[in-house]
Amino acid sequence: MNSKTMLSIATATVALAVLGAAATPAQDKYSLEVPGGLAFSEFRGYEDWAVIAIDHTGELMKVILGNPVVMEAFRAGIPGNGKAFPDGSKMAKVEWHSKKSPDAPYEINVPGSIYDLDFMVKDPKRFADSDGWGYGVFRYDATSGEYTPATQTHKPPQGNDAKCGVGCHTIAKGKDYVFTEYAKR
Repeated sequence: MNSKTMLSIATATVALAVLGAAATPAQDKYSLEVPGGLAFSEFRGYEDWAVIAIDHTGELMKVILGNPVVMEAFRAGIPGNGKAFPDGSKMAKVEWHSKKSPDAPYEINVPGSIYDLDFMVKDPKRFADSDGWGYGVFRYDATSGEYTPATQTHKPPQGNDAKCGVGCHTIAKGKDYVFTEYAKR
């Protein structure tokens, strides 16, 4: 083979490799599941759910979102009225690392990269041994842009199963295991 043919073959090989990498599909986050049966797909559409409340720690900004079932319950006074959330109540908490706004004319923190997504669903049949609630935490890797179920190395550590949140949420037993208070509008 002459050098021109070898150069053409090498160029074609590199082009195919680049095209192949570009054609690799992005992660389907909705195919993820934590052990014990809580699937990311159960929360499809969470991005458009109503805001229950916001909170923050020194390094994380958080928004807690609710599906229509849990929003109706909060508006009816649950859990403050002593009643439990109905089956099918779902909440999602999106957590971001905060960063200073590059555009605001004053100092303000805004969401930066995603830290993780936390999910809760009320389903007493599936989660009878965790007081009716199933939990899932999905860690976000900003480098790859992909989610994975959180583990014991996550902060806070996760038991990596659908019952992982029951230990922490036991202190909110009097509020049907829900920490979040509905932010009045």
